[in-house]
Amino acid sequence: MRAHAGRLRSRGRRPRLAPAVLLLLGALSGCNYSLRAGAGLPDYIRTIAVLPFENETTRAELTEEIHQQLLRELPRALGVRSAGEDVADAIVQGTIVGYNVNAPLFRPGAGGNTAEVLQRQVSIAARVEIIDVEGNAILWEDQSLRAEGQFLEASETEDIGRSEAVELLVQRIVDGAQSNW
Repeated sequence: MRAHAGRLRSRGRRPRLAPAVLLLLGALSGCNYSLRAGAGLPDYIRTIAVLPFENETTRAELTEEIHQQLLRELPRALGVRSAGEDVADAIVQGTIVGYNVNAPLFRPGAGGNTAEVLQRQVSIAARVEIIDVEGNAILWEDQSLRAEGQFLEASETEDIGRSEAVELLVQRIVDGAQSNW
């Protein structure tokens, strides 16, 4: 009977160890990804300079909004550090070529001559390229990058739609840069 009781006790300890071991193995397996530098770019690209985009629209604030979002997201997503243009291994540059606000969702008015706008959409278009400084080669480019953001006419402002469009534009740049490598 004692042997039987001992087995029960040891069985009771195993389930407590199993989650700890699994947690440790899971944490160790994640190290393979978090320590890899340059994800999304060639291994020799360790620093990147994000230049303010040229702006062909009448919305001057777009330049700063896109630039700040790229500075926050791009180095982290690609596994590189930010650097000045004069010392960077790669440069991100672009041109904002379009900004439009339209009404994709509306309801006809009572008289048929008017419409009630329910939702508006902000659309941003840009040309973007990432350049390898040493090799003077384009690592990635998109000449017709577009992103849209929506906002409710009755309760939100255009700023909400523009912010969403900027976030999506930056995410498409990250996705594009990662797709080549």
